[in-house]
Formats: sequence, C-alpha cells, structure tokens
Amino acid sequence: MRNPTKMTDSTPSYPAIARRKQAHLESQIPAEWKLPTSSIPPGMLSLEDSITKAQQYQRVNVMGIPRTCGVLNSTELEITENWDIRGLLRVIAEKRYTTEDVVRAFCKRAAIAHQLTRCLSEPLFDRALQRAKSLDRHLQKSGKPIGPLHGLPVSIKDSFHVKGVDSTTGIVGLAFQPATENSPLVDLLESLGAVIIGKTNVPQTMGALDSCNYLFGRTLNPLNRQWTAGGSTGGEGVLIAMRGSMVGFGTDVGGSIRVPAMCNGIYGFKPSVGRVPYRGQEKGHMPGKGRVSMQAVAGPLVRSVADLGAIMEEIVPRAELFAEDCIPGRWQGEFPFRLPETQARNVTIGVLRSDGIVEPLPPIARVLDEVAQALRRTPGIDVVEIPVPPAFTKCQAVAGRLMIVDGGNPMMDLIEGTGEPLIPWLQSWMKRRRELTLSQLGQLQDQRSLLERELLKMWTLNSGSERRIDAIIHPVAPHPVPEIDRYNAVGYTSSFVLLDYPTGTIPVRPVRESDLEIGKEMDAPVLGSWDKANRLLWNEQTVNRRVYLDSPLSIQVITPKQRDYELFRAMEIIDRAVKVRDGEKMAAKL
Repeated sequence: MRNPTKMTDSTPSYPAIARRKQAHLESQIPAEWKLPTSSIPPGMLSLEDSITKAQQYQRVNVMGIPRTCGVLNSTELEITENWDIRGLLRVIAEKRYTTEDVVRAFCKRAAIAHQLTRCLSEPLFDRALQRAKSLDRHLQKSGKPIGPLHGLPVSIKDSFHVKGVDSTTGIVGLAFQPATENSPLVDLLESLGAVIIGKTNVPQTMGALDSCNYLFGRTLNPLNRQWTAGGSTGGEGVLIAMRGSMVGFGTDVGGSIRVPAMCNGIYGFKPSVGRVPYRGQEKGHMPGKGRVSMQAVAGPLVRSVADLGAIMEEIVPRAELFAEDCIPGRWQGEFPFRLPETQARNVTIGVLRSDGIVEPLPPIARVLDEVAQALRRTPGIDVVEIPVPPAFTKCQAVAGRLMIVDGGNPMMDLIEGTGEPLIPWLQSWMKRRRELTLSQLGQLQDQRSLLERELLKMWTLNSGSERRIDAIIHPVAPHPVPEIDRYNAVGYTSSFVLLDYPTGTIPVRPVRESDLEIGKEMDAPVLGSWDKANRLLWNEQTVNRRVYLDSPLSIQVITPKQRDYELFRAMEIIDRAVKVRDGEKMAAKL
C-alpha cells in the first residue's frame, strides 16, 4: 500500500492528507448527532482559514448550545450534567443507568462539542458503545462492576496510543499510521472499567500553547472564540469544560495541562514524574529524549477537586504495574493536611507572586491577593509571603534548553516531508538547531541540580526545618486568558516541570470590569524582553482590554516533589476557601 504521507512530486501533499483525515473524522459522527446549521454560530472557517484567519472570530459563547440544540434528550442532559465521578459510578453500579446509556450520552455531547469547537481528533464512539454493552453484560451477569471505574466515560489527548487509531500529535506526516498497541495509561484505565470515548486535538508538534494544526484545524474556546483554548492539551480542556467527558488525560512538559485548564475555567493536575503512566508518546522526537531532558508527565483535567481525588486514588496505587516509567505509590498523605480541628499544627501556604522575569498584569496580581486574603480568614491556615528566590529566575532558561536537546530536527523532518507549514504560534521560534553534545547535556543537568538544591530553601524560608511551607500559590500565567496566538510567558508553568513539583490549576472567578483599569497603564519598570512582550497584552494601544472581560482567572497550587496527595489536599483547602469567600460576597448582596 502506498504511504499517503510520502511526497511524489514538488506539490505539497499535506492538503490532500488533511482532506482525507477530515473526511474520516466526519464519518465517525452519526448523522442524527449532527447539528443543524442554524445551531452553529457563524465563523466556522475552512480548515486552513481556521489557522491563518483566526483573528476573524467573533465573541461567541457556545456553552449553552448542547442544552438547546435538541440532540440530547432530557435523560442524556441529566446524565452529562448532574453527576460528579463518584456519583455517576454509583448510579451505574446501582443500575439506575446502563453503561450504554451513559456512554451514548457523553459520546453525543462530545460530538456536539466538536462541531462547535473542533476539539476532537479521533472520535471513538462505535468502539466505546461496543465496550459499554460488554460492561453491561458483565454487570448483569455477575452483579458486580468490572472495576472501580466501571462505565466512566474518559477522553485522552491525541498523543496517547489506542490500538488501530492514529496518534498524529497534530502533524500531517503521522496521519494514517495507526498505533499497534495501547499506551499503558489506556490499558490501565480500561482494566479499571473506564471507557475511552475519544481522542482530542493538540497543536502541531504539541509544542505550542494554542491548539491548532493542519489536520484538524484550530480548537476554539467555547467561552469566547476570541480567546485561546490553550495547549497543548487544548482539545481536552474544551471537551471537559463542555461536559463531553467526565475526565480527560493530557500531558505536561511546559504547562500543557495547566494552561488549558486556566483557559477553559476547569481544574488541571500535573503530577510528579512516575505517578501516571506516560510512555509511548515520543513520535517526532529523538528516542529516549524524555529520559535525558525534561521528563513530561501525564495527568487529569476535570471539573472539580473531588473528581481529581476520585480518579487519582485509583491510578496512583496501580501505575507501577502498567508502565516502567512509574513508581510505587499510595494515594494518601502525611501531616498536616487534615481537618483543621484535628491537625497538630496549622497548614502554611506561601504566596509566590512572580517568577522574577515577567511582572503579572493587574488582574493576575489582584486575584492572587484575593485568594491569599481568603486563606488568611480560614481557620487552621497560616499565609506567608515568599520572596522570589534568585534561583527561580534561572529555571525558565534551563527548562527551555532541555526541551530541545535533539535540536527539534526529527520533528522538522516530519513537517517538511509533506510540505506542511508551521502554525502561527511556532513560526517565530521553531527551527532546526544542533543537537546538544553529551558534555553540553551534562552541564545543563548539573545546572538543573543546582537549581533544585537552591530552591529547597523556598520550602523552609531559609530557616532549615523550623518552618516548612506546605503549599505555594502562584499565577498560572502573568496575563489573563489571551486572544488566539498571543499566549506569552511559559516560565510560570515550565519551571515546575524542571523541578518536578506537582502542580494544579484552580479556577477562581471571571475577569470583571473593575479588573480592566481602563485608562491606567502599568508604571513598574520593564524587567526584560519577556516582560516587555507581556505588557503588550495590557497596553491600550496594542490591545482592547475588554477582550478579557468574563475570562476565567485561575491560580496554581504547588507542593514539593512527590507530594502529590498533599497537592490534592491543598487544592481542596484553597478551593473551599475561595468558594466560602464567594458565598459570603453573594450573601452580602442579598
């Protein structure tokens, strides 16, 4: 059989391959699940236009369309909107809904979400419904679920392998090369009873923070099409926000879980290395790159902190049995993350306001301060300010160099092989470079070790073991959710991959009119080129600040290496404090 990605003449082959891939995707959505044209807001441009003419998108929120389009019946709306993970698993086990009913409801909702946002890369609806029927037969015959996640609809980032299905990572040259085996995470999820309903869109090469490529187009933010959906797990962030899946799994080496969580107003969890199976995602990279450079991790995106706990408590204890890149683990923690009335000492939360390279824009500084104030009012919590450690300002540079140890040349070979252009976000910086020598790599890893050693002091405030910081709050980015292709500073997220600190995203509130400070510019000195670029997202001569109105404002929560359960508990405490604050404000208005 002819290789469909091989160029046979001087004409670029990527458009033809993309058309074939789009036709295949379209064929996976049943006709009765297709939206009427009147339900799709104008501006769904052609595949290539969605990348090259993205600035034409208008401010449109499509979150309510699944409820009003008529594709979902009342029971399917109830299934997809009324349950958290534990609640849905309970009613499936009690046979209130069949697994087939649940999976069909989420497949239909995922299909709706895709037609509005281009969030899917591989719909797996037929496969999922067949598995759902098998799970129902098992439950009917044995009276017991097949596992603790029996019937749970799950979606995964395009980079994970499902046998018989492509894993293109947004590169045309990898289309029509189906995987020969599942990724370990897929095997683990299915062993627990979960049902994989689809794979989701990513940026070309997975090396950008805006999810678009020439195979599937641009994934649009359902809250506002002018905003980026984030990347590289952008399709997953959109699908979870639109309730097209109960939990999505992405990967993170520079912020690729936490950034889409921020952009779509949901929760993201970047664990430590070894907690969730990652293996099998090196297409386009030097083999073994993850073992010698920055080691990416896999983790979940969900709609609540409780759902984080529900999924991680099943995965972490079993991960070592499925993948060699995982370590033995238990989903339980240590003092002091207990209820305030039973713990021996207060929980101490540090506030790290900046990375020292890029100054947060006013809405970001304000929301971080609001969360700190809410925590100060919470019994059992101490809040302390953490000055930016000098070593922290060096993390971004080391992380950036470790991400390109292979020079990016294997990836460029794939892209150039079909004549595929680079997407806008990558055009300014992606190019061929020299591979690092062993000596250069060793020097970089030595610098990394020094930074890790220096930043241990951040957790003790330079006082040895006298006062330990239990968790830190920090911006996800120094700017609000930006317009398409304008995401700026990755150092706020990539530094914690370099350090291997588990890190999560919590949505706090939307941007308000008062956050925009119309007519007032920042007067703090510009710190450097990254900071200068960030100011362009606030300068009223280069942006209309009202574009940020109603966009989600989020924070990061960080704990030390391998303290993943403690991160979950810290997120619980902080999320509860934020909700109490919002509840008190609402009550004061009544």
